[in-house]
Amino acid sequence: MIKIVGLGPGAPDALTVGVIELLKKSKHVYLRTVKHPTVEYIKNLGVNFQAYDELYEKCENFDEVYKSIAEDLVNKSMEYKEDIVYAVPGHPLVAEKSVTILNRICETKGIDSEILPAVSFVDALMESLKLDPIEGVKIIDAFDIKKQILDKRVGLIITQVYNRFIASEVKLALLDYYNDDTDIYFVRAAGVKGLESIRKIKVYELDRQEDIDYLTSIYVPKDLNTTMDFYDLKEIMDILRGENGCPWDKEQNHETLKKCLIEECYEVIEAIEEQDEDKLVEELGDVLLQVIFHSKLGEEEGYFNINDVIKVICNKMINRHPHIFGDIKVDNSEQVLDNWDKIKKQEQGLVSYTDSLKHIPKMLPALMRANKVQAKAAKVGFDWDSVEPAFEKIIKEFYEVKNVYKSNNKGKIKEELGDLIFACVNVARFLDIDPEDALNYTIYKFIKRFQYIEDKAIENGLILEEMTLEQMDEFWNQAKLLKN
Repeated sequence: MIKIVGLGPGAPDALTVGVIELLKKSKHVYLRTVKHPTVEYIKNLGVNFQAYDELYEKCENFDEVYKSIAEDLVNKSMEYKEDIVYAVPGHPLVAEKSVTILNRICETKGIDSEILPAVSFVDALMESLKLDPIEGVKIIDAFDIKKQILDKRVGLIITQVYNRFIASEVKLALLDYYNDDTDIYFVRAAGVKGLESIRKIKVYELDRQEDIDYLTSIYVPKDLNTTMDFYDLKEIMDILRGENGCPWDKEQNHETLKKCLIEECYEVIEAIEEQDEDKLVEELGDVLLQVIFHSKLGEEEGYFNINDVIKVICNKMINRHPHIFGDIKVDNSEQVLDNWDKIKKQEQGLVSYTDSLKHIPKMLPALMRANKVQAKAAKVGFDWDSVEPAFEKIIKEFYEVKNVYKSNNKGKIKEELGDLIFACVNVARFLDIDPEDALNYTIYKFIKRFQYIEDKAIENGLILEEMTLEQMDEFWNQAKLLKN
């Protein structure tokens, strides 16, 4: 049997009588590390032991260290065929990965193991800081902090802040969520008389502490006012839609919000075009608000909520990236997009190429929709080999418009104009130009040149409405000579 014991937070009086007696009488005692205040006391008891500190130098990372320790203990247990003792700092089941791995291997191999509990560093820390865990505490390993979700609604204990480098990593992770001047507690050797040091510092000061070592932990108190997060936004929406909420927000439904969503998306695009990061942050927030708003409506109607929305998009991203989350191999982005289209067709039950064309959203701007339709048709070979025939198609469609524009047949004129625009989109696609961008650029250019006409009119004492087209054209041609 492998008996796994805890050495407590570091004070000898925190050791249990059972652990002391077991250590004194056991022939095979192994310590994860000698870097613990209780070890000197154990030596004075006359306990003979071996430690695994040398593995920290040999292995590439801590996970490899813990795995090597667990495997060695299991091998020794099978070799000696008698009880062995494995002693770890603190409590064996609190932030002790080597014990987690050891228990898993023992269960797999049918080896008996027993846990002898101890006071953990968490107990000592809560006692020193006078914390009540019923108010909520989350414990995080400093080495795992980048994978954790921080939560201002509970106290946060970060353990194994071994050195300044790790402290710096922890600080950066905290700064992603907390303000840089948020008060936190630096805790070293909690519960060990003569060594314990607890002091309040700011987040930005964390890696500047001189006494950071293997006994260091960090406590971040619960602080609802430190920053705003996703759950604050959700709560705000709940209030706005609540009994005493905003009259306008309470009146909205999926239909009335459609226009808002479109407008907010275009404002995001505008911020990107302007390369204005502050504006982009604001506009992305407006889009997120629309997602939360529609999700709240779905929740009220009993059909779905924000968790369903997140679940669906997570599953979609995993399913459509088999080269990341599966065993599919790809060499370039083109193969990624081909796989994406195939998976999308399967998900949406599209059985023909025409189905794929029909599935392109009808509410897209017409130029964008035309471009997508043409691109999908081209994938199955319905396309010219070069851009020249596409140019000829524009000329052909131009004359067809010219042949009908004087008639009273509005339907035919509309049809031919549509054909001409569609042909122009085709040329843009061949030239790898986004037709939406091209047209928007021309609109921008037109507005700028028109502004020049108006400015020149004012400068020359002219009234714009009374100017002739020839006068306007003169200023227009001047504007064309200027840099756009």
